[in-house]
Amino acid sequence: MTSSATTAVGIDIGGTGIKGALVDLAEGSLLTDRIKVPTPKGAEPDDVLKAVTEVLDRLEVTDADVPLGVAFPAIVKNGRTLSAANVAETWIGFEAEAFFEQGLGRAIHFANDADVAGVAELRYGAAKGRDGLVILTTLGTGIGTAMIYNGVLVPNSELGHLNRAGHKKDFEHFAAYSAMEREELEWDAWAGRLQQYYSHLEFLFTPDLFVVGGGVSKHSEKFLPLLDLQTEIVPAVHRNNAGIIGAAALALAGDGSGVSADEGADLAGTTAR
Repeated sequence: MTSSATTAVGIDIGGTGIKGALVDLAEGSLLTDRIKVPTPKGAEPDDVLKAVTEVLDRLEVTDADVPLGVAFPAIVKNGRTLSAANVAETWIGFEAEAFFEQGLGRAIHFANDADVAGVAELRYGAAKGRDGLVILTTLGTGIGTAMIYNGVLVPNSELGHLNRAGHKKDFEHFAAYSAMEREELEWDAWAGRLQQYYSHLEFLFTPDLFVVGGGVSKHSEKFLPLLDLQTEIVPAVHRNNAGIIGAAALALAGDGSGVSADEGADLAGTTAR
């Protein structure tokens, strides 16, 4: 498979699944079927690397010249993972970018998963052209967040781990989609938890727009109308593909081709300095 100035591969590593595709970055769309494999139990580095390799093999992306972006569910700074909410604690302080590059035998561009989802919505989705503060939340195994101010990403916000007053567990444990599944909550009961979470974000940040991503966003009509907020809240355009598209966009920006100087600067910001 060959690449052009507007194609790249995005790999999105999540707490339960690892998915990837070849992406057309002129349109922000998938050029191939999305390949998904389960995240290995325990999510240790060697096992995750094998799963990523399987995704690439099934995509038949053998050309190392095709830019590759990898999104990961952790704080990412200078290629190191500094947290491990839904993966093995081995990742804390781990030189993850170098590990993947060595294991895959190719250069990659590596960033936080929610941040790259934010990039996808900024370039091609619900946050495109929006001024002020946009907060994207991905509701899945955990709660990932991306903060975008006037089109510029503030990396590694991790607002799913905000503490709940009077509780030992954070908002992620209380209000992620996994909590709904784990506790077998009805939509209205789960929406009550989301109400507490988004109201807290409003109090802290006074955002101009919330964008809700993750796989559950395809059912947004079942819970978003139940929320009573001062801030406009909309589903993500790219839903569960946003991480793939954003990771690919980051890879292409890092490759230096197919993006403007301004776009390259914004995308490069997804890896914290």
